Amino acid sequence: MNTLIVYASKYGCTEKCANLVKKGLNDQVDLINLKEVNDIDLSKYSKVIIGGSIYVGKIQKIVSDFCSKYLDELLEKRVGLFICAMQEADIIDKQLNENFPLELTEKAEIKEWLGGEFLLDKMSFIDKMIVKKVSKVTTNTTNILVDKINGFVKIMN
Repeated sequence: MNTLIVYASKYGCTEKCANLVKKGLNDQVDLINLKEVNDIDLSKYSKVIIGGSIYVGKIQKIVSDFCSKYLDELLEKRVGLFICAMQEADIIDKQLNENFPLELTEKAEIKEWLGGEFLLDKMSFIDKMIVKKVSKVTTNTTNILVDKINGFVKIMN
C-alpha cells in the first residue's frame, strides 16, 4: 500500500510531525508540502494523511483548499487528519472538527493533535508580538507529543 502525507507548515512544526509520522509508517510514503505542489494524483494512494497548523483558530487556507478540491477522492481512501497548535487541550477537538470538512472528519480513521511549537526566532515580528502578549511566552517552546504521534502511526499502519 502507498501512503501520501500532505501538509502545510508555517514555521516548521507540522513538517517535523509529518516526517515523524512518515518514519513510523510501514508502507511506501510520499510526503508533499502543499506550498510546493499544485496538482496531486491521489489514484496511486490507498491512504492519505493531511496535516496543518492552527493560527488564530484556523488551519492554513492551502490545506482547506486541498480538502475541498479532492474531497470526493479522499472519501474513497483511508484518511488520517492531524493538526499542530499551541492550544489548550479542551479546544483541540473543536479545532479539529471545524477546520476540516464534516464528511472528512466523519470518515477519518483518526483525528489528532500532535502538539505544537512557538519558535520565536523564526516568527515574523507581528506573530512574535501576538504570541508574547497572548501566550506570555518569551522563549522558544516545543511541545511535540511523541506518544500521540506513535498512536496516530499505529492506527494508520
